[in-house]
Amino acid sequence: MPSVLDQRPAPSACAARPAPPRRRTRLLALPEARWALTALVLFLLALPVYLLDGPAWLWGTLFAATYATGGWEPGWEGLKALKEKTLDVDLLMVVAALGAAAIGQILDGALLIVIFATSGALEAVATARTADSVRGLLDLAPTTATRLLPDGTEETAETDQLAIGDTILVRPGERVGADGQVLDGSSDVDQATITGEPLPVAKQAGDEVFAGTVNGTGALHVRVERDPSDSVIARIVKMVEEASETKAPTQLFIEKVEQRYSIAMVIATLAVFGIPLALGDSLQSALLRAMTFMIVASPCAVVLSTMPPLLSAIANAGRHGVLAKSAVVMERLGQIDLVALDKTGTLTEGTPRVTSIRPLPGTGLDEGGLLTLAAAAEHPSEHPLARAVVDAARERGLHLPEATGFSSAPGEGVTATVEGQTVQVGSPSRLLTDADNVPCKEAVAELEDAGRTAVAVLRNGAVAGVLGIADRLRPDAAATVAALTELTGRTPVLLTGDNERAARHLAAEVGITDVRAGLLPQDKVAAVNAWRTEGRRVLVVGDGVNDAPALAAAHSGIAMGKAGSDLAPETADAIVVRDELATIPSIVQLSRTARRLVIQNLAVAGTFITVLVAWDLVGTLPLPLGVAGHEGSTVIVGLNGLRMLREAAWPRLTKNTA
Repeated sequence: MPSVLDQRPAPSACAARPAPPRRRTRLLALPEARWALTALVLFLLALPVYLLDGPAWLWGTLFAATYATGGWEPGWEGLKALKEKTLDVDLLMVVAALGAAAIGQILDGALLIVIFATSGALEAVATARTADSVRGLLDLAPTTATRLLPDGTEETAETDQLAIGDTILVRPGERVGADGQVLDGSSDVDQATITGEPLPVAKQAGDEVFAGTVNGTGALHVRVERDPSDSVIARIVKMVEEASETKAPTQLFIEKVEQRYSIAMVIATLAVFGIPLALGDSLQSALLRAMTFMIVASPCAVVLSTMPPLLSAIANAGRHGVLAKSAVVMERLGQIDLVALDKTGTLTEGTPRVTSIRPLPGTGLDEGGLLTLAAAAEHPSEHPLARAVVDAARERGLHLPEATGFSSAPGEGVTATVEGQTVQVGSPSRLLTDADNVPCKEAVAELEDAGRTAVAVLRNGAVAGVLGIADRLRPDAAATVAALTELTGRTPVLLTGDNERAARHLAAEVGITDVRAGLLPQDKVAAVNAWRTEGRRVLVVGDGVNDAPALAAAHSGIAMGKAGSDLAPETADAIVVRDELATIPSIVQLSRTARRLVIQNLAVAGTFITVLVAWDLVGTLPLPLGVAGHEGSTVIVGLNGLRMLREAAWPRLTKNTA
């Protein structure tokens, strides 16, 4: 059963989930960010000079610098791709921008350069931050451990030098240095970073422990069972990296046809220039027609068809506490057809709370009296369950008498003297005997069957009552599950490292029938990969380090960012910064609405391009009219996309939990 009460020098429950230190790559350390920022600044300096008819040499120089700083890198990458016989859309954009400048549309070209440079910088930042968090995860495991030698002496050893069969000593409050088996000692170990269990787990001889988990108050002798490079923490890092690398690069809809469109546009532009010239047309006329064709066939409107709706949706979601990392993420969220939810910290609040108070008949105690005794005895302890009992007493405004003679035994509980009475609080399996009364055992069984942690309270050796402690369900959990079921056509799945009984009880409360409990990180990844093999587009929602590999492997991942570990938000595609579970179906629906607007915009842009190109080829399209048509289509699709900024565009979750 879950662990019992002890006294821990480690941080209290509110900080029960250690997170790796942040190793942030500075934004301007990335060359893509520096070039994009420079191009943007130059563009903003040139724009007012150009619009106010300032000196041509000034705005011309500034725009030229914008082209150079923002366009050289994508242009160079495009040339390298061209060497590999691949026509990159970035190169096409640079050519289109230069073509626009060649016929006097220098502002259009500069704007296109800035858009693409900024997009590349954002992608570089996202990649760097994910790499930072993966490296930082290794800090969860200590760098040194106390190794016990055959003669009984101790030595400090680097954890990466530990070998299978070595015995290490883990003192109270220390992190376990390697995956292994307990040989001697007993303690409660906080392994939330690995399994997601909300409460520390009692460990004794024969039990398995994991590197990076936090020991409680007892000392443990642990035999190393895995090489440090194969520990659970190391495997989590490896799985996150592999998932990020093997996850197919996602492209926006228009990018999926970029090769064909790019090649067709280049060939068509050359044909529009070369064929009339070969048939006797003048060089100036042929060049003007070709440049007009390049302008009207340029994918500027198509690019803006995609970005404004998605970027506006990102901004709208941000106002409501959800951060989507890119336009690609916003597009992918609307494609999901299956949702997998973590339990602790996702469907639940991640903090244990007293849910039941059961004083036994004949003890003369009511609920307040029983809670007062237990809280007074627990007050000196820093154990998460102890904090839950004390917090419950404070919420009721109970006065706690002073406890003396406090002692704590890992795996058993605490003992203290309260107003002359000896009070014991701890595990029923350790404190209760076969002679204890039937009502007490029935209360314990009832609480445990309901997925609660049962805590026995004894007064002067006799059972006074039982407390039930559980991680509280989020108030909007049931409504969220119902909304996700309606959106995807399938009830979400519960993936958790917690025990089967607690998981199934909670799942029943929110309407989930498919429960996968007792999972380690690799088990969650295996489940996600199995669904992907079936053709499912899976959305994983989690909050901890143990969820990070599954978040990376899924089609889309959303992290609960307020209380979760550092790695989960970095690995996920989107972050719920306010911990409002109800925003998850809202962001999925928002994504679907944005994708519909993208399709509308593509239809509008495609119609304009088709009409203007046909006009230029069949007749003589005046350049000013071609530019007006091109810019008009750009304005239309841009304004249509900005509709996603409206408050009304954010879907509201109904409160119906039936």
